[in-house]
Formats: sequence, C-alpha cells, structure tokens
Amino acid sequence: MTPEDVRALALGLPDVIERDHHGFPSFRTGARGRIFATLPTDQVLRVMLDEGPILEAVAQWQWCREGWWGTKLMTVEVVLADAEPDAVADLLADGHLRANQ
Repeated sequence: MTPEDVRALALGLPDVIERDHHGFPSFRTGARGRIFATLPTDQVLRVMLDEGPILEAVAQWQWCREGWWGTKLMTVEVVLADAEPDAVADLLADGHLRANQ
C-alpha cells in the first residue's frame, strides 16, 4: 500500500478531514476533530485503537506492530509495503468508530 491508498481509504469514511499534525498528515473526525490515524512516514500508518484491538492486529498480521507513547500502548503501526488493503480499511474503520464514541 501507499500513502495515497491510505488517504483514499481514510477520506472515504464519513466526516473525515486531513490536517497537518507536527509536520505529517493526520486524519480526523467528529465535531472535535479527533485524530484516529496518522502517516508519520511514507512507510508507516498509525491507527489509534484500544489496547485489545492493537494486540489482536499485531498477533494476526506480521505487518502490524505495537505503537507506544511513553508507557502507554496507543496505536497499531502498519508497515504499508506489506499491508493487506482490506485489513487496513478495517483498521481505519475501527479507529474512526473509536474516535466518534
């Protein structure tokens, strides 16, 4: 997958906008513009999920890894070159849903 593929999937979800976040793209939703995914590099997508779904994704797909912010597990990091588009679409949809709760 490419950043353009991710962008198309993310922006295809309801009420999503793309904004800069510390120099890289972020995808936001809802009235508060809550971030649910970022593209910190052209090779990696980060999707904000709860711990359980992050661990499930890492166990299921070799192209997923844990994303830690300090001592807290916050994201699933997707290595785009190896990622399956349908699974990435599902991860983005899950992050979008979580951001709108």
